[in-house]
Amino acid sequence: MRAMDLAETYREVRAASEALCAPLSPEDCALQSMPDASPAKWHLAHTSWFFETLALEDLPGYAPFHPAFRVLFNSYYQSLGAQHPRPERGVLSRPSLDEVRAYRRHVDRGILRLLDAGAPASAQDVVLLGLHHEQQHQELILTDLKHAFSRSPLRPAYRERAPEPAGPVQPLRWHAVGAGLREIGHAGPDFAFDNERPRHRVFVEAFELASRPVTNAEYLAFVRDGGYARPELWLSDGFATLSALGWKGPLYWEEREGEAWTYTLGGMAPLRADEPVCHLSHYEADAYARWAGARLPTEAEWEVAAEGAARDGGFVETGRFHPGPSPAAGEHPAALFGDVWEWTSSAYAPYPGFRPLAGSLGEYNGKFMSNQLVLRGGSCATPRRHIRRSYRNFFPPDARWQWSGIRLARD
Repeated sequence: MRAMDLAETYREVRAASEALCAPLSPEDCALQSMPDASPAKWHLAHTSWFFETLALEDLPGYAPFHPAFRVLFNSYYQSLGAQHPRPERGVLSRPSLDEVRAYRRHVDRGILRLLDAGAPASAQDVVLLGLHHEQQHQELILTDLKHAFSRSPLRPAYRERAPEPAGPVQPLRWHAVGAGLREIGHAGPDFAFDNERPRHRVFVEAFELASRPVTNAEYLAFVRDGGYARPELWLSDGFATLSALGWKGPLYWEEREGEAWTYTLGGMAPLRADEPVCHLSHYEADAYARWAGARLPTEAEWEVAAEGAARDGGFVETGRFHPGPSPAAGEHPAALFGDVWEWTSSAYAPYPGFRPLAGSLGEYNGKFMSNQLVLRGGSCATPRRHIRRSYRNFFPPDARWQWSGIRLARD
């Protein structure tokens, strides 16, 4: 990407983060509802910290905005010094939201000067990585905010959503994929994270992949069949987790006068039968698949099946911030990209020959390759141009606050 194009992309991505926070009050931006989530204000500051610390800090004549920010907004980069404890990001009433926005403008001026002056390729690579990093945080702004708003008895709406007529649920069909030696992982000059490389060969046995994600109606049948009280359907750790935490259904589901409702960023809404079920842990996805007589796909199966598939699902650009009904499947399964992240059965591990990035950037992905499971495809909160077939998202198996759902596979 040329420096001129990179500068324009930089402006667009940075503006998109501000637009997501535009409907929020300063109080909204300070909320932290659990240790795994962060306030919107922290996301706005941390993404600026990334550019300042990794692209600007060592430039001659650059003056950091505030020396304390190097610690306050460092997420997990041990090689770059101390960090404010993650569970306590919500106590940072200072700096104010206005000061964080001034910090963003300060960093923006520095990055745009760097690019306008003809930044070397190594600096442009860091800026490009930072933009994809910020797009990840744009999704986290929405997921973390949804969790925080759901904890309020008011169940506030982030943004009102126009009602949509219910449509027929597309029948679930199975797409067959033959056995063979395939290649997965990113190849080519376009951007990809280090964990998507190197491209390598895998042998995939013949399998079938469902034509669409599992719907609310299908998952509700599992719940009403006693799915959460049947230990034979669950991994041992999963059943122990649901027992300890009292799970009775997906996160944000509620029952009102015998009817199923769910919390959305548009407020509380009746559960729609035709929408993909979401906010499930890996444990729940795995248990449902077993109940349905199927299984979760491996990430290699998912990537092989997604070759040539259109990005026909919903992304953050739709402004819906909620998964929509799947379109009819054609040659490829529908909505492999967008609407809900799809759990796979694959542990998040390095590809053969994986090498993390040099220096502090090597902490970005590689050090999390333990006790995590891979998700594929993106969600209704993912920027469309951020996702690709080789993209590997990862979370621990009990995580539920992301827009995570299920696509079945079978032998």
